[in-house]
Amino acid sequence: MSREYPPHVYGGAGVHVAELSRHLAELAEVEVRCFGDGGFREGNPAVRAYSAAAEAFEGNPHRVGTVLQVLHTCTHFNATPVAADVVHCHTWYSMWGGILAKIGYGVPLVITIHSLEPLRPWKREQLGRGYDLSSWVEERTIEMADAVIAVSESDRRAIRDRFRVDEARLRVIPNGVDTQRYRPVAGRGTLEKHGIDAELPYVLFLGRLSRQKGIDHFVAALRHLSPEVQAVLCAWPPDTAELTVEVERAVAAARELGRRVVWIREQVAEREAVELYSHAAVFCCPSVYEPFGIINLEAMACETPVVASRVGGIVETVVDGETGFLVGFESAADGRPGPADPERFAQELAAGINRLATEPELAAEMGRRGRERVEANFGWAPVAERVMEVYREVAAGGPP
Repeated sequence: MSREYPPHVYGGAGVHVAELSRHLAELAEVEVRCFGDGGFREGNPAVRAYSAAAEAFEGNPHRVGTVLQVLHTCTHFNATPVAADVVHCHTWYSMWGGILAKIGYGVPLVITIHSLEPLRPWKREQLGRGYDLSSWVEERTIEMADAVIAVSESDRRAIRDRFRVDEARLRVIPNGVDTQRYRPVAGRGTLEKHGIDAELPYVLFLGRLSRQKGIDHFVAALRHLSPEVQAVLCAWPPDTAELTVEVERAVAAARELGRRVVWIREQVAEREAVELYSHAAVFCCPSVYEPFGIINLEAMACETPVVASRVGGIVETVVDGETGFLVGFESAADGRPGPADPERFAQELAAGINRLATEPELAAEMGRRGRERVEANFGWAPVAERVMEVYREVAAGGPP
């Protein structure tokens, strides 16, 4: 069960579900129940897509209506009987469906935690009181699931420290990347399409326009970039209209200083993303919270070095000084999401970017090592095998 599934994929969790289900289908019969345009597609994996009932909540003036709409769709996940050995939920968006399947049909429940609501306080900007409801659903599901999969050691510790969950039910199984699809390519059509100067080095940000992804810190770093370094901002969709305005102002200020900034405001196709990764001098991941960070694997697979914040699961994928640079991140003491010293964080991001963008031999060496690291450690086939082990154990009634 998942909110995201092709063609409706907009983040790392959606990539994870798409790849995992594809590889699990080589080991078992898989059915995906997801948000979508409705209908059933046969095959393995089979797909049941459920339309979100937006019209049922049109009269709800509160942001909580967004969460109620999610729960409504998850209820419909169970309209067709769940005749499975295991139900596996990804993100809180699908967890109400898993709760109903476990209680109503007696099916063992496995969940993968891609991020935790208590660690994303900026969600209240989007959901208002709905954030309390999404947090409650997540908490209930974590504490009743038969097995909980974390995507990194950092993720596992956060789950253990915040929820009543027996460590015997906790497993760490990382994300992966398809190194055949994510690899260096020569094509530059995407650069030409979006007005990127192929003769100048550029730093790439690719991801959601979200405070979690550190977009505000990336645009703050733009004014510290070397004049010859372009910034390519491929960001979609915005968490809030207010954040969009904030980023627009920061980009405008950087341009006034003479910085070259290309802003691609729609999600690009995978082929285009691979071209953007392949020709970037450096990829930047300035997340303030990141349980794993699959985008870093994608960049590394394309032989692009990474400058990223030293948070969460990023430290388990990017090797500082070998496949890129990690920028120190000390959380704000007042509980505000973000670094304690935002200006210093922005300057250090820019310093790492400038070094790699102006030292092509160093960047090429780090890119080569990044590709080697991905090939050796982050394939999807072994990830699927480890997930299948969890399925077998919970289906047999034993501890994971």
